[in-house]
Amino acid sequence: MTSPFSTAGTPVASLLARLEELSRGRPDRVLRLNGSLPAEQAEEPEAFELLIFRGFSSSTTHPTAFDPDRPALPEHCTITSAELLQGPLNPGEEVLLAGPSPVDAFLDAAAW
Repeated sequence: MTSPFSTAGTPVASLLARLEELSRGRPDRVLRLNGSLPAEQAEEPEAFELLIFRGFSSSTTHPTAFDPDRPALPEHCTITSAELLQGPLNPGEEVLLAGPSPVDAFLDAAAW
């Protein structure tokens, strides 16, 4: 089990921008982030899945803003794991290349 990476120390917008930048240089890779969104009014935190591919983030579990300049995740989310997949994705035949790992392991271009 990997330890959770809370974005509290790093602004989520900066984290996603760096990962999106790295993904532009690797169009043959998809980074999948898993974690939880902050609880709304005493509810349990909600799980999310976010894919980063060719410089863009896309949520598979929640609606996101149409504006590509807005981060796809709220500031106070918790990212529990990241997986590097062969891209483009073929849902029936995903190829896992690395992970699950802490998200900060993929802030280095060599990890891609």
